[in-house]
Amino acid sequence: MRLKYNNQEIDLVICNSFFKRFIGIMFKKEKLDYALCFPRCNSVHTFFCKQNIDIIMTDNENKILYFRRNVGHNKVIIYRESCMVYETTCNYFDNLEINTFLERR
Repeated sequence: MRLKYNNQEIDLVICNSFFKRFIGIMFKKEKLDYALCFPRCNSVHTFFCKQNIDIIMTDNENKILYFRRNVGHNKVIIYRESCMVYETTCNYFDNLEINTFLERR
């Protein structure tokens, strides 16, 4: 599966099991060459993360409700209205805008 915004695409991993959701990108030292999707989620943390990430929060239709760039370790991000959370490498998607849509293929 892939995640697309404007003309940029990245591989997408759906974290739909307890273990995948629990681990996420914790302890990974290498730069991500994929994005993570956490369905039915409205908060994330960056405890034990070795790299900064971008966090994108959407509704069920993938409309961007909130995003935060370059989130460092030991942070908690909560946005109660969101239904899905995406984690990507820092600044992977250019010009993200609230109320625009991500596309999953």
